[in-house]
Amino acid sequence: MAERLLFPSSMSSLSGAAASRLLPLATKTRLSLSTPSSLSSSSSSLKCLRSSPLLSHLFLRQRRSPFPGATGSYNTVASPKGFASDPDQLKAARDDIKDLLKTTFCHPIMVRLGWHDAGTYNKDIKEWPQRGGANGSLRFEVELKHAANAGLLNALKLLQPIKEKYSGVTYADLFQLASATAIEEAGGPKIPMKYGRVDVSAPEQCPEEGRLPDAGPPTPASHLRDVFYRMGLDDKLLGLQEIVALSGAHTLGRSRPERSGWGKQETKYTKDGPGAPGGQSWTVQWLKFDNSYFKDIKEKRDEDLLVLPTDAVIFEDPSFKVYAEKYAEDTDAFFKDYAEAHAKLSNLGAKFDPPEGISIDDGTAKAAPEKFVAAQYSSGKRELSEAMKQKIRAEYEGLGGSPDKPLQSNYFLNIMIGVAVLAFLASLVAM
Repeated sequence: MAERLLFPSSMSSLSGAAASRLLPLATKTRLSLSTPSSLSSSSSSLKCLRSSPLLSHLFLRQRRSPFPGATGSYNTVASPKGFASDPDQLKAARDDIKDLLKTTFCHPIMVRLGWHDAGTYNKDIKEWPQRGGANGSLRFEVELKHAANAGLLNALKLLQPIKEKYSGVTYADLFQLASATAIEEAGGPKIPMKYGRVDVSAPEQCPEEGRLPDAGPPTPASHLRDVFYRMGLDDKLLGLQEIVALSGAHTLGRSRPERSGWGKQETKYTKDGPGAPGGQSWTVQWLKFDNSYFKDIKEKRDEDLLVLPTDAVIFEDPSFKVYAEKYAEDTDAFFKDYAEAHAKLSNLGAKFDPPEGISIDDGTAKAAPEKFVAAQYSSGKRELSEAMKQKIRAEYEGLGGSPDKPLQSNYFLNIMIGVAVLAFLASLVAM
């Protein structure tokens, strides 16, 4: 999931018509997004945050930051449908995020916010929330103070009015919703997202510092592998492909040396904004999501474009280079792989309610149907043969289902009945 290098650091400042971008960490070795300068000084933003769970901890020094209640048209704290987040409020919040992106151009910092909340996941820790991941913990001061998260308070300031309006949406879902929507609204692919993430409730549940990636480690290739393998991505699970695809998110944003320790003070592409001028971008059009990141690194044609050690390595390491070359030539392939990798990253470590998650992309918001896995429907005493599984799959697909496009629950009932009958007949034949 694009090494956390992807979790850029200082995003350029956002103001009336500007947008920041994925940048390296707040320290010279950690990626971190900078925030809009105009926002950091905005009294109205601070005012709305002081009444929020986020700032109840930041400003009032409380140990916990429970959400005080909504002030908008939605005023229920719990989802009326019993899910972690209310499906209808999720859809409405997405529309408000789209409006926010149009007026503040905050796409890069929203991407980074979602990534940094999810990117703390450790596959070797089974318990939730100790394992980290997408659980909304980044709203607490203790985690916001991590060097890698420098500037992300500005993203929270932007989202807080939306959270107050739609109190039936968890922070964990809101962060990932904003991240995916930012990619899509910047011209990127549709992300196959699901929602229903449960929030942690106290700062004591935040992960320790040090789980996010460095921008300039001594051995960039090894560092990327270490970071993403810790998240459960390895060579056998297409981890290399996902690392490179996610790295492509650096097509958005810019880095400011005073915030991240990386980049130039300004370039011909950033001196006039949008937003507060300055910083160094990875691409010419740093608010447009495309495959120019890969093209520009490959061609090495412009010294005004930023290339971090963890960027350069994708064309230096033979295993990474295969995918970097592919994405430089094929935008469709990049978009397809990126969308899948982003969705996987957004789910890391999350606890979902309902367990299968919530889909809001099929017209009506609803619980996402489970994928069909033939082995799950084997008889209790003996595993179905491969031939039987293939037959079941063929019948399932004959009804219009597929592993990527699950049937609705009423079809599942018919399938399960059919499987039970076939399993019974198989046991009779075996006798």
